[in-house]
Amino acid sequence: MKPVFEKPFTQQEAISESVIERIGEILRSGRLHRYNTVEGEEAEATLLEREYAAWQGAKYCLACTSGGYALQLAMRASGLEQGDIVLANAYTLAPVPGAIHAAGGKPVFVEIGADWRINTDDLALKAGSTGAKFLMLSHMRGHIADMETIEAICEEHNITMIEDCAHTMGATWNGKRSGSFGKVAAFSTQTYKHINSGEGGLLTTDNPFIAARAIVMSGSYMLYGSHGAAPDADVFDQIKLVSPNMSGRMDNLRAALIRGQLADLDKNISRWNKRYQALEKVVAASPDIMTTQRPQHEHYVGSSFQFRPKIAPENLPTLLANCGKRGVDIKWFGSEEPTAFTSRYDSWEYLGKQPVLPETLEVLSNTCDIRVPLTFNEQDCVTIGEIIVDEVNALST
Repeated sequence: MKPVFEKPFTQQEAISESVIERIGEILRSGRLHRYNTVEGEEAEATLLEREYAAWQGAKYCLACTSGGYALQLAMRASGLEQGDIVLANAYTLAPVPGAIHAAGGKPVFVEIGADWRINTDDLALKAGSTGAKFLMLSHMRGHIADMETIEAICEEHNITMIEDCAHTMGATWNGKRSGSFGKVAAFSTQTYKHINSGEGGLLTTDNPFIAARAIVMSGSYMLYGSHGAAPDADVFDQIKLVSPNMSGRMDNLRAALIRGQLADLDKNISRWNKRYQALEKVVAASPDIMTTQRPQHEHYVGSSFQFRPKIAPENLPTLLANCGKRGVDIKWFGSEEPTAFTSRYDSWEYLGKQPVLPETLEVLSNTCDIRVPLTFNEQDCVTIGEIIVDEVNALST
């Protein structure tokens, strides 16, 4: 009898009792809205912004409704105008092109390499040929590209880099936090990210005008002075009447959830990476499966794991089904039809027909992805790896 894994891949750890107690206090107060405070009180969202800015090492921070909304604000507040070209990884999730489209930009997708990172040669080529003003750089599934090379390309072509750090909150490149390379960064606190508030987003920047525009656009009205990590009033005086209100504020309940987990994030990163490494050791040892060597300069957060089985693409559905029967939930990024959270760059028909990106399609044709929740232990990850290797081997012979 083949072993079957019995834990769910979508189960997150319980919220701590101290956070639940704080949520209860907020509920009993009735003051859930971030601008509904009594004299001498700072809202939970205000405190979160100050604490997250300090943790990230950024001057300014804005708490908002989701990571996707933070991406939209990042582009709008950076000066994106209708029709502006935005370069973006061809390997990403649907909220990224959705945010570009909603903000009025036109995405031009950049090839990825076999390591799932953006192809910097193709990026340099398209930066010079498209007239792009923006780069939406997704650190997709936690893989950080060569940031010095990307910075140089953006500087040469006067391109504003916006970092999508939904999968790299707490990760670093050469000792510098993800989200600190671009002009502005967006983070997600959706349930499957590194902090779980159900939904939620954070925007960080060192640019006072981007921060001020984002705060007003998020729906501050003229209450921007109550934000915890905001520019001085004279900056707001210059932009407050020409920046539209596009309500997307974070409420105090979600802010409390995030604040309560932020203190444990560094410890949890270590826990994730131990699980990731236990899984990686088993899977990478198989000659029938391709993984990627993490760069020396990258300190990642191993909350998901990607691999490429050396089997025919038409056998991928069989692999997923066979692993699924044994309790291992694998997502496949190569399917022509979007499924659950996975889709390809050529799936988003609202953007119009996209040029063929052969390298990306080749890589995604057998790219498999699994979550690594903290509700698993290291032995669980070994078992998952053994099931994957067993089922890949069965289809490789």
